[in-house]
Amino acid sequence: MDHQGQFRRAALASGIPDEEVSRFIQHLRLSIQLSGGSGDVPAGQFGGLPRLPVGMDWPSDGVSLLPFTFSVDCAALPRVDGFDLPADGSLLFFLDHEQSAATGERRYGRVVYVAAGTDTEVAGTTDREIVGDQYHVGATLRAEFPDWFGVDDEDDEDEDDLSAFQQQLARDLERDLPHLDELCALANDLWPPHNGYVSAYIGGYADEEVMKSIAEQALAGREKTGEIVIPVASWYSHVEKETHRLTSEWVSLARFPVDNEFYYRSDGSFVIRHDDLAAGRLDEALSVAELIP
Repeated sequence: MDHQGQFRRAALASGIPDEEVSRFIQHLRLSIQLSGGSGDVPAGQFGGLPRLPVGMDWPSDGVSLLPFTFSVDCAALPRVDGFDLPADGSLLFFLDHEQSAATGERRYGRVVYVAAGTDTEVAGTTDREIVGDQYHVGATLRAEFPDWFGVDDEDDEDEDDLSAFQQQLARDLERDLPHLDELCALANDLWPPHNGYVSAYIGGYADEEVMKSIAEQALAGREKTGEIVIPVASWYSHVEKETHRLTSEWVSLARFPVDNEFYYRSDGSFVIRHDDLAAGRLDEALSVAELIP
């Protein structure tokens, strides 16, 4: 479905200039909400035992088996403009969120793509710690905007509390998108957030803290090779700008809460570059986990 065209027609009908609509569409992303009772056809499975290619070992970190989080049937998911998921086959997500959060190492998360037509079998394990309760989910769409739009901020920050870079972004936003509030409201009307519990989001924007971490690692790596030299006093400014730049290169592959009785919030996610997703390089996805006491 041409979601961008659908949005453009609705925005133009409300009297917003075409050039402004085009600028807004560059930042509008749709994510796929996975939740119980959504949609007519089951689009994914949480918990239980995964279906793996015949003969494939259960993914591990090299020592222990990785917990199975969920799987999705790509053919049952709504297609999204600019989000190049495989058209069919299945995606399976495995994540040891506690080890991933503690170490930041990639080996604790794994995305497995099973192409359509592959012979599969229900994987077996005697380790019940890595198998949660099984339930099926349906899929719906919701609109997402970049964090720097500020549309989800509960409290408006005073301009004096913003960095110079943030202030410039705010000025550019006010100049380029004078109808920002109306455009965001229209997008939310077309693709509203689910009003119940959402098990996961596929696509959309990666968490800002995740992108900040990737930006810091990228800048540190370039400094280590001697490609750049960043004065300590301007490190934060460089991280801000790099985080903003990388936001357009990366997309959230999956974001999901993880049940944990010892933490206030436990989140897991996988992020991937647009180019890697389009090329089917799903093994390039990075797993990220966060635990908040």
